[in-house]
Amino acid sequence: MINSVTNTTPGTSSVGQVLGRGMDSLGQGDFLKLLTVQMQQQDPFDPVDNKEMLAQMAQFSSLAGVAETNASLERIADKLDLLIKSNQSPSDD
Repeated sequence: MINSVTNTTPGTSSVGQVLGRGMDSLGQGDFLKLLTVQMQQQDPFDPVDNKEMLAQMAQFSSLAGVAETNASLERIADKLDLLIKSNQSPSDD
């Protein structure tokens, strides 16, 4: 568990910048930065469970795939809307 991020070396983490943004704008780079800070701050006598860490990474990869799929579907929907508008004749309005 991360108790604080104040002990990190300046320039190694931009957690402050991440916290200033909305959750919608977090990406893979932000995940890796947070993971790095988590690894640096963990207790050596009680490290993070490997299974838990792998599960988090798998969930993030899955989320990234879903976000990419959503973006593709939005582009397809926009193209279909344009196609429908271009095929409508002025008398259809």
